[in-house]
Amino acid sequence: MSPPSGNINNGSESAAEVNWDELGFNLVTTDYMYVMKCAKGDKFSEGSLLPYGNIEISPSSGILNYGQGIFEGLKAHRTEDGRILLFRPDENGLRMKRGADRMCMPSPSVDQFVNAVKQTVLANKRWVPPVGKGSLYLRPLLIGTGPLLGLAPAPEYTFLIYCSPVGSYHKGALNLKVEDKLYRAISGSGGTGGIKSVTNYAPVYTAITDAKANGFSDVLFLDSATGKYIEEASSCNVFVVKGNTVSTPSLDGTILPGITRKSIIELAIDLGYQVMERAVSVEEMLVADEMFCTGTAVVVNSVASVSYKETTRDYKTGPETLSAKLRKTLVGIQTGCLEDTKSWTVTIS
Repeated sequence: MSPPSGNINNGSESAAEVNWDELGFNLVTTDYMYVMKCAKGDKFSEGSLLPYGNIEISPSSGILNYGQGIFEGLKAHRTEDGRILLFRPDENGLRMKRGADRMCMPSPSVDQFVNAVKQTVLANKRWVPPVGKGSLYLRPLLIGTGPLLGLAPAPEYTFLIYCSPVGSYHKGALNLKVEDKLYRAISGSGGTGGIKSVTNYAPVYTAITDAKANGFSDVLFLDSATGKYIEEASSCNVFVVKGNTVSTPSLDGTILPGITRKSIIELAIDLGYQVMERAVSVEEMLVADEMFCTGTAVVVNSVASVSYKETTRDYKTGPETLSAKLRKTLVGIQTGCLEDTKSWTVTIS
């Protein structure tokens, strides 16, 4: 793999040519990306910032032939006083390490990961949207780029971070379709549902494409063992609310340990709710008062309805719901509008 070459500056603050008011969740190419390489059996050492551009990769690389790769997602937010904040980047570094271990890859240390994220943001700081207009989404990748033919771990690995300014992932409350024929992960702890393997995502395309063609926002997947319990939407965790109890599927190996999920559990407890991580049945979901999704991209997004076979269940939405209160608190912390009493944010400028 040969990264592009070019002269690097320190991330000019000249205005980015973006209409911030029309920003969606689509790729907007920025100035720089971060690249670091490591041979099999070695450790990552130093990387560098390079102009954003295409990469050169062997057709026999591990990522192209066998899907040996994982990724992360996190955001940088601009504050009212001009600072730029990251939200719990160490958690992303830890999750990448767990995923790398499962996929038989070396990984950057947590410190290397966070430092690389910081460098990437600073080099692209003119692309961090103004307060209230969005965030800078960062996509760290760890992929097997060395060439091989037989089924084996790649001989070389590349850690790469690129970024893009983004707005909302979804516009408004979600209408979910329960998928009861296709599954996103095998039940139990033997699969890869609990890590951000690149191989977990393309298999949802068929279900989500069909759902969107029929007017739904997203798909809600069930456990593959019994088909009785909810697991995740295509790219986010789910919660149901009944009275003063908030329930979310437990981390049993198929559920991704979302960093937003982890944060929302703590914030809900702070608000006096009982939070339970356990198996949540379809029947229980259909009698809940409220339902919402969480994730780096979706943040906290209320669910307006869920359709399961011939049944459609409508849920509470609006500013008085728990999901709205949690979103306001979380975004307030992420953007520096609320005091960060939990030391979740990291200032990088």
